[in-house]
Amino acid sequence: MKILICNVGSTSLKYRLLDMGDGERSLAWGKAERVGSEESTFAHDDLQGGRVRLTASFPTHREAIQEMLRCLEGVTPQEEIACVGFKVVHAKGVTGVQLLEEPVLQAMEAYNSVAPAHNPPYLAAIRLFAQLMPHTPLIGSFETGFHATMPPEAYLYSLPAELCREEGIRRYGFHGASHEYVSQWVAAAMGRSDLRLVSCHLGGSGSLCAVKDGRSIDTSLGFSLQCGVMHNNRIGDIDPFITFYLMEAKGMSPQEIKELYSKKSGFYGMSGGISNDLRDIEAAAAQGNQDAQNAVNSYAYQIKKYIGSYAAAMGGLDAIAFAGGIGENSAQVRQKALTGLEFLGVRLDPEKNAAPQPGDDLSQEGAPVRIYVVATNEELIVARKAAAWLEAHPDVRAGDR
Repeated sequence: MKILICNVGSTSLKYRLLDMGDGERSLAWGKAERVGSEESTFAHDDLQGGRVRLTASFPTHREAIQEMLRCLEGVTPQEEIACVGFKVVHAKGVTGVQLLEEPVLQAMEAYNSVAPAHNPPYLAAIRLFAQLMPHTPLIGSFETGFHATMPPEAYLYSLPAELCREEGIRRYGFHGASHEYVSQWVAAAMGRSDLRLVSCHLGGSGSLCAVKDGRSIDTSLGFSLQCGVMHNNRIGDIDPFITFYLMEAKGMSPQEIKELYSKKSGFYGMSGGISNDLRDIEAAAAQGNQDAQNAVNSYAYQIKKYIGSYAAAMGGLDAIAFAGGIGENSAQVRQKALTGLEFLGVRLDPEKNAAPQPGDDLSQEGAPVRIYVVATNEELIVARKAAAWLEAHPDVRAGDR
């Protein structure tokens, strides 16, 4: 079964074609960047030796998708692609794995204001795929799905109960495909499924997840992707009354505050506008910039607090895993976040932490808690879920949509 996985951003398209019946093998992969600009870039590689590098104009995602499909024709006929899978983010009243038909797309639209950087580009791209691949099922695996196992005490907000039920306001959690992959990887590495794991997906957008016995029981992201630890330019946890203070004391409009929280805060805001990339901020901190140092310290401190609280929620800790661009590559963040957690059995080996490879165990010999760096694979999780969905729905085949 060949499945095409697509990850859509506001100005990008990343894809991977997998053969799920042949050892879950990647047949082709590529990406388009700067979609919507006069100079877009496109790259494609495949196992047959195909390699494309070009600069073109992709005014919309349509042109990028068309170039992708042209390249994939040299790998496998379009009619052999069983489905297109998407790592979709958020929808009102909908989660898990879904056939992306109009009722599901409308449920996504209902939460456009909650996930403004994610839902609109996905919706536009999914509708383009429906036009360009009219005989291929489109299947979405919602990032919220992995967190559907959270108990009510973890996902409920202290708002009026009827309002929450009516509007679907609750903690949902995101990065589900990554947390699921990480939890499965750690369970395999340790040879046991009864683990109390904190999965740290840390990148431009980040979240932590408490995984007990393979199930999510709590996570740092909530109704939206604006909370939890700070992000590249999104704010993370704050006192909600800051919003009203800014409106009353500074005369800021709701739209201005939304812009402040979603585009001018996080690493970018706390560092004084140095960058939204933690690598730049770490470099500035090393040169003595205090705002940059505060941003690094605060980020690591927030991660530490979540790990400690999740250890309490799970009744102990067996492993911590770091994934994502920052989780894999920032030795400083790992070191700062884990220092002080020795009372939980967390003992980081400084030499191992300095330059690890994906899959390495960074804990000291004999430490009760294992510390891993994991190269997450969200596409593989989405492909597995899409394949399972197709197997469970044999009536849905190419040409039926």
